[in-house]
Amino acid sequence: MLFSTILLAYDGSKAANKALDRAIELAKVTPGAALHVVHAFEFPRFFIGEALAPLPASVNKDYYDLAVQTTEEVKKRLETEGINAKIELLQGSPAETILKYAKDNAAEVIVIGSRGLGGIREFVLGSVSHNVVQSAKIPVLVVK
Repeated sequence: MLFSTILLAYDGSKAANKALDRAIELAKVTPGAALHVVHAFEFPRFFIGEALAPLPASVNKDYYDLAVQTTEEVKKRLETEGINAKIELLQGSPAETILKYAKDNAAEVIVIGSRGLGGIREFVLGSVSHNVVQSAKIPVLVVK
């Protein structure tokens, strides 16, 4: 199965690195394929009752710095592999951001790592990969 526009959802986790390996393989077997890499992140929010508690600016800066570091790591890895990719750092709900990006950029497949949540934890917490699979209008390759 060959795809000309591949979207990799990347968060720097072990599962995301396995998904990166698979996305690289897909890109290499399809000459001229466009690989898009999206790292979507959210700033933490804390609620006290019904109110949103303010966080120190340093916490948000730490989250942003980690997101930048994650995109730099994937950029270096792709350069090492000789893959030219469009890498995006986007703020927002990861599943929603990935799905919107896929639609806006006419992606033909989404490659994403599985966090491996199971049973009641996935029911309660959900997972980005689960939400993407349930809502995507295109094929999703979940890599374990």
